[in-house]
Amino acid sequence: MKGSVTAMPDKLIAVWNALPYMLGGSLVTMGVVAGAMLIGLFGGIPLAVGQVYGKPALKRIIGIYIWFFRGVPLLVLLFLFYFGLFSLLDINLSAFTVAVIVLGLISAAYQSQIFRGSILSLPEGQLKAARALGMSDFKAVHLIVLPQALRLSIPAWSNEYSIVLKDSAVTYALGVAEIMARTHFVATRTYQHLPLYMAAGLIYLVLTYAGTKGLRILESRVRIRGYSHS
Repeated sequence: MKGSVTAMPDKLIAVWNALPYMLGGSLVTMGVVAGAMLIGLFGGIPLAVGQVYGKPALKRIIGIYIWFFRGVPLLVLLFLFYFGLFSLLDINLSAFTVAVIVLGLISAAYQSQIFRGSILSLPEGQLKAARALGMSDFKAVHLIVLPQALRLSIPAWSNEYSIVLKDSAVTYALGVAEIMARTHFVATRTYQHLPLYMAAGLIYLVLTYAGTKGLRILESRVRIRGYSHS
């Protein structure tokens, strides 16, 4: 009993000393998450539009893309791109950049299904009315369909944010100096694994809460009154 009491300050001191270093890793983590979410956003929208309005051949190609990036584990894709594809093409990219690209490509596959569901939830009569007014399909989708679909996608997009944030912990396998990598580095030198990993878990919980809370605020500000999934 006495040994556990005397050991407790050492654990707290280890966490306190490592906290600034670990919080520095949270900036790297959020950089990975922000970059991946942006790639997923700008990649997922055209994939969703292609799945809904594209020709059968295009739909099949998009389906293969989504099937591949949703079916292969993240760690395998990280190694496949970092040690395989980019090395084969003699493209020299940092581990951080590769992590953002791979997570972004995966997120694009998942976000495309979010946007696809939102597009399909809209009344078909809107597109027909736009055509009757002489608008092209591209203009109707760009000006009428997508602004509504993006608003409806925000709740599911907040869920995607939390998933990408948790997946970012795997990028430490490439040497990305994010939260998990820094926590592991300190834990192997101080042997205070439990308190340090608990502190890392709390940091992830705070980042998850802050991100989802921000997206809820965004949802409330852009919501069209009387028009939502519910």
